[in-house]
Amino acid sequence: MADSTHRQIKDSALDALRARTTVVADSGEFETIRAYRPTDATTNPSLVLAAARQDSYRMLVDEALAGTPGHNLTPAERLMTLFGRELTGVVPRYVSTEVDARLSFDTSATIAKARALLADYDALGVARDRILIKIASTWEGIRAASVLEAEGVACNMTLIFSLAQAQACFDVGATLISPFVGRITDWYKAADGVDHYPASEDPGVKSVARINAYAKTHGYPTQVMAASFRNCDQILALAGADLMTISPALLAELDSMPAADMPGLDVSASRDPRVALDRAGFAWAMNDDAMATEKLAEGIRKFAADQRTLEGELGV
Repeated sequence: MADSTHRQIKDSALDALRARTTVVADSGEFETIRAYRPTDATTNPSLVLAAARQDSYRMLVDEALAGTPGHNLTPAERLMTLFGRELTGVVPRYVSTEVDARLSFDTSATIAKARALLADYDALGVARDRILIKIASTWEGIRAASVLEAEGVACNMTLIFSLAQAQACFDVGATLISPFVGRITDWYKAADGVDHYPASEDPGVKSVARINAYAKTHGYPTQVMAASFRNCDQILALAGADLMTISPALLAELDSMPAADMPGLDVSASRDPRVALDRAGFAWAMNDDAMATEKLAEGIRKFAADQRTLEGELGV
């Protein structure tokens, strides 16, 4: 568990990062993240599954199983909102809650599930303006976000691996996008047969920098939240991004590092012209990007598998 013993220095790299970027805890373990004072928190079935297996969170599992939740939610989905409720007591701003990944290719079902999650938060006494609805960035998921954002529902578009996905999310006015730094780097490591990239050449870092430059150059209000970090070098290279969602292990590492100059984001203008993608254009851009296609599909499969495992462990 995180405690005061982790703070070895007065002014840490984490303190310096907070001065440039909104720090988000990438965890469902609200007792663990409390020490690092994140502004937001983000969850997904994988994170909730890991937390739910710990005895310290058994009370939430029992609460989820105590009765049949309303609003067409399963006990597993109720557990997600219960973790979300607790996280709103730890962070001062947003908590992200993910729509079932098995709905990633069904626009209508995604919209209905998002509304059901928000209705359950209402019943739990959590204000809607504290919640980001997290949706996989398929074409169908992005269409769902278009409808939800028009209703005033803030969306966190997850599993971003390409500029095309980001462009489509920008065009529908998504509140937030989450490009996955580490997973992009993982793919290129395997493809290139290398063990390590310096931060300046890291494909995941370069992808987020490109997306961020595009958003800022063309005046989109959507915020860019870098996610899925593998090491602190990636984090320090992207200092200045709107937000970063960081695991407790890396938060602890940053908290024990001295505050030093960090390279941060390149603030130069984007070289990519502003484009608006229709469905065919989006499909072709994804087809033309093997990494993005493979990692999006893999991410959806993994979140769906963890959702099924969570349901199994809850006996539903």
